[in-house]
Amino acid sequence: MEIKLPFLQTELPQDYGKYAAKENRLAGKPVVSFPFTIKDAPAGTKSFALTFIDHDAVPVAGFSWIHWLAANIEQSEIPANFSQLAPSSVKQGFNSNISKFVGETNPALTSYYTGPIPPNGDHAYTLTVYAVDKLLPLPNNYYLNDLYHALTGHTLAKTSLDIISKA
Repeated sequence: MEIKLPFLQTELPQDYGKYAAKENRLAGKPVVSFPFTIKDAPAGTKSFALTFIDHDAVPVAGFSWIHWLAANIEQSEIPANFSQLAPSSVKQGFNSNISKFVGETNPALTSYYTGPIPPNGDHAYTLTVYAVDKLLPLPNNYYLNDLYHALTGHTLAKTSLDIISKA
């Protein structure tokens, strides 16, 4: 299985991160997710799940920053802004804005995609896609650990790609 991006594999375009246009932000945070394609999923794949996590945030935040969690994706072509426009069957989990250390209460910013805003230099953001043998029994607003538990025994393949966001 492979993740294909329609832009240079190593650098996230400004539209989806720190320098997104004002109309693509909510409360100063970028909210338009980037497009990608999932290639060569294994036979038996019924859905996909994804995580988009900044492990380079540990020195700044004290933990890896979750930017996007989604499950029950039934298509391999993920268009730009999929996070906001996804069908209701796609379940999206909490991102790190839900943390008590951030204090965000707007559901539009605690679930769904919020793009990279690296505060201390370039960061590598890890997009991981899971091929899953069923739809996962997750509600909206689940946590990362809930996703990992639901994936146990149902992951047919997994692939990751690091995407750089410039400071």
